Amino acid sequence: MRAEPAACPTSPMAPGLFDTKGKGETHVHEKRVYDSSVDHKGRVPLRASTGAWRAALFIIAIEFSERLSYFGLATNLIIYLTKVLHQEVKTAARNVNYWSGVTTMMPLVGGFVADAYLGRFSTVLCSTLIYLGGLILLTMCQLVPSLKPCDSGTCHRSLRVHEIIFSVAIYLISIGTGGHKPSLESFGADQFDDDHEEERKKKMSYFNWWNFGLCCGALLGVTVIVYIEDKVSWGVADILLTSVMGISLVIFLLGKTFYRYRVPTGSPLTPMLQVLVAAMAKRHLPHPSDAGQLHEAPKSQKSDERLLCHTDQIRFLDKAAIIEHREDEAAFAAEKLNTWRLATVTQVEETKLILAMVPIWLASLPFGICIAQTSTFFIKQASIMDRKLAGGFEIPPASVYSLAAISMIITVSFYDKILVPFLRRATGNERGMSILRRIGIGMVFSMVAMAVAAIVERKRLRVAEAEQTSVVSMSVFWLAPQFIILGFGDGFTLVGLQEYFYDQVPDSMRSLGLAFYLSVLGTANFLSSLLITVVDHLTGEGGRAGWFSKDLNRSRLDLFYWLLAAINAVNLCGYAYQASRYSYKNVQRKVGIAGFPEQDDLESRTS
Repeated sequence: MRAEPAACPTSPMAPGLFDTKGKGETHVHEKRVYDSSVDHKGRVPLRASTGAWRAALFIIAIEFSERLSYFGLATNLIIYLTKVLHQEVKTAARNVNYWSGVTTMMPLVGGFVADAYLGRFSTVLCSTLIYLGGLILLTMCQLVPSLKPCDSGTCHRSLRVHEIIFSVAIYLISIGTGGHKPSLESFGADQFDDDHEEERKKKMSYFNWWNFGLCCGALLGVTVIVYIEDKVSWGVADILLTSVMGISLVIFLLGKTFYRYRVPTGSPLTPMLQVLVAAMAKRHLPHPSDAGQLHEAPKSQKSDERLLCHTDQIRFLDKAAIIEHREDEAAFAAEKLNTWRLATVTQVEETKLILAMVPIWLASLPFGICIAQTSTFFIKQASIMDRKLAGGFEIPPASVYSLAAISMIITVSFYDKILVPFLRRATGNERGMSILRRIGIGMVFSMVAMAVAAIVERKRLRVAEAEQTSVVSMSVFWLAPQFIILGFGDGFTLVGLQEYFYDQVPDSMRSLGLAFYLSVLGTANFLSSLLITVVDHLTGEGGRAGWFSKDLNRSRLDLFYWLLAAINAVNLCGYAYQASRYSYKNVQRKVGIAGFPEQDDLESRTS
């Protein structure tokens, strides 16, 4: 990966002005938090009584509840669609992918609303109420007699009404997730001050422990909740999920006085559009020989906002910060007032950051397609394998997903407690390893997982061919390696993507940044559905048996998994090239001075 950039050039300061290690920093920087956040009364927060882990734990608690509900429903959804609503496997897989795609694309809307208008706390509150409404409606369609599903063999009532109510309920959950996911995670990360060394290190651990809580919720969802759905009733499971979500909402509200809040500043997309317009308007101007001649707002105007250092990437955008009337004071004053004609260096660099994310976002899609298989074909495979344990206990098909959750819990714990401290000592890098390297390692695991899945599926097909039965005698634990390896990949790539899309976006659009991460998974679900459709059409031409059949024992999922492994291998090469050329966000660090407000340090901080 590319080395971290050098420090920002800054103007000379008087000797002795900065007290970077003495009592000045403690006096100003330790007592209050100067990072544009406010407390619940709109004041500058006190460090000792707000934020950090004391606030983050309330936030992780409600994430645990949301993931419990989501995985309890999502991993068993294909079983519900095929067994209760009697859909074909490929139809059910497409419907699951569509729902998962919408659920992970909606955060683009929720993240924008949170950053621009409502703020993250209010967005979490509103979206949780919508989510709760979806769970209540889901419970009603399982308990109200006229809405309940019934077996076509015992009654002649149409399933249409139930299908409609069920669809409305799960898509209400999608809408709730759209506001909940990006806002809650970024709200949790906001509780840590980037300009405070101790809190900055805690934030690096935050994303690991956020995913630890997430995986614990997922683990209970795919074991306890799925077991209740399969062996007791879907209605009881829905009542339990609704109750837990209601309790977690109360817990979240109890932490209100401990939180640090960010005031929304309007659309974060407008400054980027202004940069593009200004750069186009001044495209004929030559680049200045010294980047210091580019326009940046005075420190007094930036208040607690962080300034970014100039970089040489996408230099065309630098023209947006070129001052045209430097010698004429009146003309210069008028030019500064026109934000569509003159942008600051920080605004230009924020626009560069977003554009630089596009190749990384695209390169993450094949990984997301692999993840999409865990809630569709992997679960359906488990449903037609031997799932009995000692004593006759039978594992629900969706509970096999718990192996991935356990694997991810082990991975993030190992990464945070063992690997990162070791790498910090070995390399001197505050993060241990760069974010993009962490993501790349997870992509390798996903490629290996698809190859293993193909080998296991080929063996399962041979057993099915020999036995000529719908449920083969092959143990479901043959699927364990592919789930475990993908869990390792999740621990690296999913957590890395969360950290990347939070850390590398402009400070004003961090909810939207996490929505970009979720959109990787959403787009990948749609692409997975599209790929299934295309492959099914191409392999089934001329009356041939395609790769996807209603009977999974006559399908060729092994070939489909090999295709995914090949796609990931090719993509990994492109990703490595993009990551090696990537320049991380370069921020001017602030330090405190006795008797003075915080100033910009002569050093920069990068990811």
